[in-house]
Amino acid sequence: MAAKQASEKVKSRRVFGQTRKPVKMFRAGLYARVSTSDQQTIPLQIRALRDYAVRRGWTIALPVKEVGSGAAQRECRERILQAARRREIDVVLVWRLDRWGRSVTDLLATLYELEHLGVGFVSVTEALDLTTPAGRAMAALLAVFAEFEREILRERVRAGLAHARQNGKRLGRPITAGLHADQVRKLYRAGVTKSEIARRLQIGRTSVRRILA
Repeated sequence: MAAKQASEKVKSRRVFGQTRKPVKMFRAGLYARVSTSDQQTIPLQIRALRDYAVRRGWTIALPVKEVGSGAAQRECRERILQAARRREIDVVLVWRLDRWGRSVTDLLATLYELEHLGVGFVSVTEALDLTTPAGRAMAALLAVFAEFEREILRERVRAGLAHARQNGKRLGRPITAGLHADQVRKLYRAGVTKSEIARRLQIGRTSVRRILA
């Protein structure tokens, strides 16, 4: 009887004659972010992320909420990235892509890092799942847009420099401080403080420190 039960257990682990692989329980990091003027959507985001994780059968390992007013503020996001680097999570869940990335370039940089770490990424409302082949194809398209964004920025910088030159504006580090180099060193050897030297010669204290360095 015992032998028969053991045989049935062995068969139950096989699918079409092959051993069934155990399903991996993914550990999910949830990231919700809002601006300071739109904090009421935090519960909506968290509920949507939790519901998605439950449907996928994932364990919620690290929920993170962030409130910020500027596009450059993503300090709490670093907690998610640190957890990924320590292999404490297997997938990152966000409500929308703009909640995660400051720009297309920043978005791609973090997605590449997560991919290198073997950590998945899912944007719930945009149906972007980088754990699937279709999602990885979408990431490739995002890379094209990132390069387009960088090229636009380069063109703007070049246009701004050209416009400044046409208006006779001198570009680069100011040379006025360098003209006072001998006086700066002479005063400093005489015991005059750096702040006083900058005041007397009407140059910046940073320039004084740079000359003396």
